[in-house]
Amino acid sequence: MTPTGSISDILSQKGSTVHSVSPENTVYEAISMMAEKNVGALLVIDKSRLVGILSERDYTRKVALRGKTSKDTPVREILSGKVITAPPDLSIADCMRLMTEHRIRHLPVLEAEKILGIVSIGDLVNWIISEQSSTINQLHTYIAGYPSA
Repeated sequence: MTPTGSISDILSQKGSTVHSVSPENTVYEAISMMAEKNVGALLVIDKSRLVGILSERDYTRKVALRGKTSKDTPVREILSGKVITAPPDLSIADCMRLMTEHRIRHLPVLEAEKILGIVSIGDLVNWIISEQSSTINQLHTYIAGYPSA
């Protein structure tokens, strides 16, 4: 079953709140914000422009494993600068393909360089589970012979 809908459908359901840090913030400040907001990545924005993304993976691989300290390391030193982004009209299936191909878990959604939101692999999984549940309920109703609403 191919999932239907687009990234904008997910954003309209989950909201477009984006958590971000400056490249000058410390990694400690960024990790603290991730914990406070219960997110796995933050967009790195400099002068209203997306310059990177910082994930828990970046922290573990570029700070913890290299013996750096998060209180002394600026975000700019460890951010992932080549950010894969998507337009809001990208299909859910294409979004899954893009994230799998690039091995990423968070995908900023941009339109003409304006940040509209961010979707995570968890958002996609929740969307697909909800869609499949709805289809199963419709099939149960059909099979049981109940009139459609």
